[in-house]
Amino acid sequence: MRRIAAARLRHCGLETMQGDVMVIISELLTNALLHSGTTEISLSITVRDGFLNVTVTDDMPGSATRKYVNEKAESGRGLALVEALVQESGGDWGTRDAGAETWCRLAPPEEAR
Repeated sequence: MRRIAAARLRHCGLETMQGDVMVIISELLTNALLHSGTTEISLSITVRDGFLNVTVTDDMPGSATRKYVNEKAESGRGLALVEALVQESGGDWGTRDAGAETWCRLAPPEEAR
């Protein structure tokens, strides 16, 4: 999946976003695998209206919500990391369809626009 995502970013001229996007994809796919209980998960990477859009769909209702954990917690920081990376790029994230989709909109760096 990472190679496909990296190829898609190169195709769109957004290879400078690869590091952050790989972290976001890894976190969203891991959440879908661990928490949805489904065997079918899809990833979509598109460029629309000047933003890079990343969507993970698992077709299972339930909302992805950011946890607030203390420094000793061994897990639960994934969506906080996604939120920080998305906000750093001037984008946003959320869920749709009763939580079956988690999406991110990231603004490409100025030189990639």
